Amino acid sequence: MRFDIITLFPELFAPLLTSGITRRAYESGLVDVRLWNPRDHAEGNYRRVDDRSFGGGPGMVMLAEPLFKCLTAIRAERQETNPAPLVLFSPIGQTLNHSAVERWSHSAGAVLLCGRYEGVDQRFIDQYVDQQISLGDFVLSGGEIAAMALLDAVARLQPGVLNDEGSHQLDSFNPALDGLLDSPHYTRPEVWQDHAVPAELMSGHHAHIARWRREQSLRLTAQHRPELLEQARLSGKLSRQDEVFLKATRSKADIENPEQGSKKL
Repeated sequence: MRFDIITLFPELFAPLLTSGITRRAYESGLVDVRLWNPRDHAEGNYRRVDDRSFGGGPGMVMLAEPLFKCLTAIRAERQETNPAPLVLFSPIGQTLNHSAVERWSHSAGAVLLCGRYEGVDQRFIDQYVDQQISLGDFVLSGGEIAAMALLDAVARLQPGVLNDEGSHQLDSFNPALDGLLDSPHYTRPEVWQDHAVPAELMSGHHAHIARWRREQSLRLTAQHRPELLEQARLSGKLSRQDEVFLKATRSKADIENPEQGSKKL
């Protein structure tokens, strides 16, 4: 798997590639990351990569020609029969989620374009960009953080990267959890500031622990991401026992807070 990143600030990626548990993916070559600065492909003494926007307005726009030359150099080095997709991080892109990360984790990689300033000359986007991705409804100063988010999410799914091979399967949004939120986690000490670890987790009874975690996952998802719960229900992922628990939870919430209980669950 190879990701070529077009960025005006390649130095921003150094901590990501050399720190934390996911560095195993980069150091071992499981995820091959190569950084390309379009300024190296710009012309003139100043290596200019941006200019003012036609029609006026604040900010600068990234020039198409340096990006085209940079992309050409990447394509030449990759020597692919089927060129990897060129991905631009932008507000109009499809929001990145677990399903998309799973697909990328099984792919051969991509060329990631990190926009800056007011954006990229639309003619380059129309001609060469294959896909656009967004992290959500907010604007960053550049696409580098979005690229790092994608790289980190993909890297941790590669075999041998995490200490426990199956740990990511119990992450929030994972199909192993039916797309629901993960349950709460606790560690030592057993009592901290007069708050004890839930008794179910201390019981040693694996079936009881598994059921407690399932119910906490259901409760948290119902409270904070009810649309995920509805998706699981429509997909037939909720058991009769799950529905009984949710009904009891809704009833309890209605009793404790009649105005807000039903709205939350």
